[in-house]
Amino acid sequence: MLATQDFDLLILDLGLPKLSGLEVLQRLRARNSHLPVLILTAADSIDQRVRGLDLGADDFMAKPFDLSELEARVRALTRRGAGGGPTVIRHGPLSYDQVGRIAYINDQMLDLSARELGLLEVLLQRSGRLVSKEQLVDHLCEWSEEVSNNAIEVYVHRLRKKIEIGGLRIATVRGLGYCLEKFTEPAPPA
Repeated sequence: MLATQDFDLLILDLGLPKLSGLEVLQRLRARNSHLPVLILTAADSIDQRVRGLDLGADDFMAKPFDLSELEARVRALTRRGAGGGPTVIRHGPLSYDQVGRIAYINDQMLDLSARELGLLEVLLQRSGRLVSKEQLVDHLCEWSEEVSNNAIEVYVHRLRKKIEIGGLRIATVRGLGYCLEKFTEPAPPA
């Protein structure tokens, strides 16, 4: 999968059934991949941490872990993985501060729920590309939660209403997912 698809981040367990996680990491880095890698494992020896980091891992967490810490580390690594660039994503009149988790359209702060912010963030990070409902569920929900496809449709509907004032559009591709369309400046009146 790592050789054929693009990912934002790899969360890598060291105890894999056929190939060790460190071998996967070594092969990934041998291909000159700069994909951010977070090692997540029950093995917590200093030697393993040092070896994993020396082989090119970006971070290391031992099990058991707190889900909120994992989420924070994932956000930090994906920001860095995007080139360590600015923490504000701009899309036409919309700006989204990934650190402060605040969105603005035409310098007016948007009143968004946590799920709407998460949805906006995913769509902005993949602007112009299709995002499936399953990917949205994975991003918006904790492991213990069950969220229906109908709930995702509700979040998308609410977000659409809030960003359409800026001329932004979320397209639905039936059966496949959603896409935040590329922003084009409106034509001046004739």
